[in-house]
This record gives sequence, C-alpha cells and structure tokens, in this order.
Amino acid sequence: MNQYKKVAFYTLGCKLNFSETSTISRNFEEEGYAKVDFNDQPDIFVINTCSVTENADKKCRQIVKKALKVNPNAFVTMIGCYAQLKPEEISHIPGVDLVLGANEKFNILAHVEELEKNETARVEAINIKETKDFIPSFSIGDRTRSFLKVQDGCDYFCTFCTIPLARGKSRNANIAETIEEANKIADTEIKEVVLTGVNIGDFGQGGDENFYELVQQLDQVEGIDRFRISSIEPNLLSNEIIDFVSTSNRFVPHFHIPLQSGSDELLKKMRRKYLTALYTERVEQIKSTMPNACIGVDVIVGFPGESDEEFMKTVTFLNELDISYLHVFTYSERANTTAKKMENAVPMHIRRERSKQLHILSEKKKRAFYESQIGTEWRVLFEAEENEGVMYGFTENYVKVKTAFNPTLINQTVKVKLETIDSSGFMAIELLEKIVPC
Repeated sequence: MNQYKKVAFYTLGCKLNFSETSTISRNFEEEGYAKVDFNDQPDIFVINTCSVTENADKKCRQIVKKALKVNPNAFVTMIGCYAQLKPEEISHIPGVDLVLGANEKFNILAHVEELEKNETARVEAINIKETKDFIPSFSIGDRTRSFLKVQDGCDYFCTFCTIPLARGKSRNANIAETIEEANKIADTEIKEVVLTGVNIGDFGQGGDENFYELVQQLDQVEGIDRFRISSIEPNLLSNEIIDFVSTSNRFVPHFHIPLQSGSDELLKKMRRKYLTALYTERVEQIKSTMPNACIGVDVIVGFPGESDEEFMKTVTFLNELDISYLHVFTYSERANTTAKKMENAVPMHIRRERSKQLHILSEKKKRAFYESQIGTEWRVLFEAEENEGVMYGFTENYVKVKTAFNPTLINQTVKVKLETIDSSGFMAIELLEKIVPC
C-alpha cells in the first residue's frame, strides 16, 4: 500500500484541461486514493499546467509554493501543456518532484507508486511527435454541466501558437467510443455537455468519420438535455453543421468561432485557414437560420505587424458583425513559434491599450445582444451557486439570468421570459412554470 493516500488537484487553463484533470482524479479514486481539497493536507498535489498564459512559469511557482505551505512533505507532480513544453524549466521550480509530459500524464498512477522525495525532480516527457494516443476524458463535479473531450492536438501550426508542440497531432476516438463516454455522463445528474478539444471541427482528420456525423449521433443520446459546441474553426464550421444545429433536439444555438484578426493581411501572417470573407459568411449563415443565436469570437491584439490601420480593420470588422461577445487575447511572444521571429513587434503598452478598446467593444456587443433578447422565452438551466439570496442560470443561447434563490430550481431546466437587464449585466426573468420538489 502506497504511503501517499490523499491527493489534490489544481487546474490552469482551458476546458480541455479541466476534463482531463477530472478523469485523472477519478482514476486515483478508483485506486483507493482520497480526493481532497487543496488546503486539506494532501499527500500528493497534481498541478495541470497551461502554456497559453503569458506568465505560466510565474503562476506555476506560486501554486507550488502555496502547496508546500499546506504540506511541506507533499509530493508535487506537474502535468499538462507547460510541462511538455518546458519540462526542464519546471523541474527546477523548488518543491517539484515529478514532471510528466503529454504522453505520460494519464500514466500518473504508475509513477505515483514509485514516489520518493529527491533533491531533483524526475522528468518524463518524450518528444511530442511520439505522442499518438487519444485518452477520452470528461469532467464531473459540477452537477449542471460536463466538459467532454472529443478531440486532442492540432495539425494547423498557426504562427503564434504552441499547442501543436504541447499536445501533438490531431487525434480522436471514433464516434462509437465518444458516444460511450457521453452515455457515462448521461448516467449522472448532469444536464448539459460542452464538447471540447483543441480543434474539435477536425474530428476524424479526413477519415471515414467527421464532426458533422459526431454531432448527429450525440443528438440521439438520451439523458442529456443540452449539447454546446465550444470553440470551432470557421473553415470547419460547415453549413450542414449550422443547419443541423438549427433543427437539433439537443444542440443549442451558441457558437464560439475564433477570428483572431479582422485584417486579411494579418490572418495570412498568422497562417490561419480562412480570410474575413469566409468568416462573415459563417456568421451570416448562423443568423439566417438562428436569428437569436449567440456568437462568441476570439481575437488577438498586438500581433507583429499590427499597425494602427490593421488594428482599425479589426475594430471595424467586429463592429459590423452580428456577434454577441469577444474573448480578447493580448499577443505574447512564445518560444519556438514563427511569430516570435517576425519584425515590427507592437510595443506592450499599445497592445494593452488595444486590448482595453476591444474589451469595451465586447461589453457593447454583449449588451446589444441581451437587449435584443428582452421579451423572448427560453429554457434556463439553473446552477447551485447562491450569492446573497440570488441564483443564476443560462438560456440555450447563453444569456446569463438571475432570480431569487430556490433550491428546487437547482439543476432544473425551466421555461422563463427574459424581462430586463439589471445593473450587474444579468437578465432578470419571469418564471413561466413551477418546479415541484421531488
């Protein structure tokens, strides 16, 4: 019996990381380990790292330091994207005992059985080109929703991105295996599933199956009220997918579509697979079939060569698009990427100023979208969080609503009418049906 029996997890980064952490934690529990909170004196800390954040190294050091304050004798394991990209760098963080790259993170239990505190960390991170397995994952812990990993890795190699170096080539399970994972979620109390991955539209990679066929099959899964598509590339979001969602039983009218820039010149420098004309077509197709659909957009500011003129092309393009909100990323130089070698770097103070401008634009877009929804009727899935007597939930088209806390509403989908936007930016509602306590 291993001496280390209590394990805690800390996850940085994206929904994909959360789905993988949740699966790894269940693997620990199946082997008799007790999953505990971060501050509950765990024997083992597992920290799932991210490479997207600008200060990944600083954040990792802070978390390790915090862990060792909780238990100075704990064993600290680092996994995830940053652990694959910079394993030696992470291994020199004081207190780290084990660093596992992309190929080894799901074999963590085998490594845990050999745990010993040493002066230097043990590193297990092979060349990412040798990482070819796909490990299905989904998150559990939130009664309301789960993140289901349907794809991993990316073959695109955009000039600003390290994800292919951290996660390897695009890969996935087959549709039947993915449906099996969805059925496991359906056996729980969870009502909503968010499909996640690095490049989910690339599901199938040109083989006998594709993403369109996957969503058709998932739509038939009983026991799940909603499926939500997370980020999907515009060149992979086909008309047939959009049209299917518009008539689907379970897929909701909410899309998140990366743009990155409204300048065709910069899109080419970024090595994206589309230009602004195609992006406009995708948005128009969604709105023609689902006028109330919510559309989120990723955009990068401060990419090398982004002059004032090129930035204003992005601002103008986004202003004219019928979209609902933005996720704004300030460009940061990443090691081993083509963009880092490009000329005409944008000064950091200008990057930050442009980020502020787009955050303001995002708030305006979100407000306009919410105002367009006043008077409409939707079904809201209510969450367990209570804040000063108030609870929250989301409509199918991702409008966040609030109402007086009522425990019988938790994890229920209830028909509502959207009434007014309050001072905090949430939508006040009228409940159109009653929930009878079980």
